[in-house]
Amino acid sequence: MTAIAARYQKRADAFERTVAAVSPDQWGNPSPCTEWDARDVVGHVIDMHGVMLRPLNRGLSPAPELRDDPLAAFRAARADIEAVLFQPELARTVDQSPVGRLTVEQHIDQVISADLVIHRWDLARATGQDDTLDPDDIERVGRLWDDVFAAVGEARLRSQRVLGPIVDVPADAGPQDRLLGRLGRHPH
Repeated sequence: MTAIAARYQKRADAFERTVAAVSPDQWGNPSPCTEWDARDVVGHVIDMHGVMLRPLNRGLSPAPELRDDPLAAFRAARADIEAVLFQPELARTVDQSPVGRLTVEQHIDQVISADLVIHRWDLARATGQDDTLDPDDIERVGRLWDDVFAAVGEARLRSQRVLGPIVDVPADAGPQDRLLGRLGRHPH
């Protein structure tokens, strides 16, 4: 297993646990992502899994509908990504991405794997769960966003509503709060 596959698996496990802990009456709760409820957060994550399969001319496998079973829908999308990550010839396929030429596994690492970290926080906040992020993930995702901002342009991403406006946090805020504020989320 590559480091990228292991990182994806760890983050997907955490996201899946968070999805599994959502009670049926919480799916309509508003999330920190403007205009999204808890179910929409999971739907976005699933949709992005499908986007990561496009360079391979693949799509998501048939799965339960998000509205009927968000957990099963996520598990199916996760299985599709893991099927790619565990096949070296597919994972190392090179394609063009918004930040340049990357292998499929690198693109998965930079997009959906990183999304799992931030959107797990969004889902946890929406549903009253523990929203503590792994310190290694905070550091890695922060560096990734530095690279994305440099390659694509922070102003462009914010104008396209990929990110909300920066949220000011206290100067002595911890790494998690600083990352969340930078990504347009109110840490508290």
